[in-house]
Amino acid sequence: MNRKQRIETLFRSLDERILLLDGAMGTMIQGFRLGEDDYRGARFADWSRDLKGNNDLLSLTKPEVIRSIHSQFLEAGADIIETNTFNANAPSMSDYGMEDIVAELNTAAARLARECADEYAAKTGQARFVAGVLGPTNRTASISPDVNDPGYRNIRFDELADTYEVGANALIAGGVDFLMIETIFDTLNAKAAIVGVKRAFRKQGEALPVMISGTITDASGRTLSGQTTEAFWNSVRHIRPFMIGLNCALGASELRPYVAELSRVADTRVSAHPNAGLPNEFGEYDETPETMAAVVGEFAQSGLVNLVGGCCGTRPEHIRAIGEAV
Repeated sequence: MNRKQRIETLFRSLDERILLLDGAMGTMIQGFRLGEDDYRGARFADWSRDLKGNNDLLSLTKPEVIRSIHSQFLEAGADIIETNTFNANAPSMSDYGMEDIVAELNTAAARLARECADEYAAKTGQARFVAGVLGPTNRTASISPDVNDPGYRNIRFDELADTYEVGANALIAGGVDFLMIETIFDTLNAKAAIVGVKRAFRKQGEALPVMISGTITDASGRTLSGQTTEAFWNSVRHIRPFMIGLNCALGASELRPYVAELSRVADTRVSAHPNAGLPNEFGEYDETPETMAAVVGEFAQSGLVNLVGGCCGTRPEHIRAIGEAV
């Protein structure tokens, strides 16, 4: 099945049922208890900076770990797996001095996910899809990082658009089925991503479907840059995403009213992949698969969503339970 056929199958499947996204890549990586040498591998053994925690690098140095995680989520019933590229952008990679390998990271991660999805599809006869993840970066275009200088910015719009274009080009080349601009806490970052994605489509001569997922940061019901759910939708709807959603920051119960609001205002499909509850005092997530699935199951019963999955703290057992619930 080629990409065009997979996309047609994806849209047909969305018309028939609620699809299932995978869970938390970072949470799963933590379970492997990898050390500095694991992150470095042979290629980066002499790198001048510490690399532990650079999870995106594992697509190059520990591909078997990423492959295992994809496979576990596929076995749990995920229809869609996400590329290991949440931080595969120049601003985030600058922490490690690895801005120059952004394209390579995205391509390698996309190929890994594509191979896993295709292997599972061949084994089961059921199509599985790959979402090319474009994360929010570790900078915000709308807010100053210096409380004493409100007009200061540590990133320019054009810089963001450029790095998103690099990532999108590499993800497309690596074989993803659609692009997911996700965990957006600043809509200006999302707008830069949209510009970068459109540039990539022109360069590739091929436009893929685009999904956008924002983040409501707390009980205020707003993104970090101050937008309500409805305002967020109105700010990005011009790209005509095939899916608009919310993820991260909140557990399913806390996210529910904002998913309902998005479902009310959006004229496209709606997704939700919340955290496994709110973090405890150790920054860990305790919500059980059964508890989370019951809440997300109600999203489905109320007709709010077309795609569900998990963000921080969610493991294959969460995804399996959510799949059964919806």
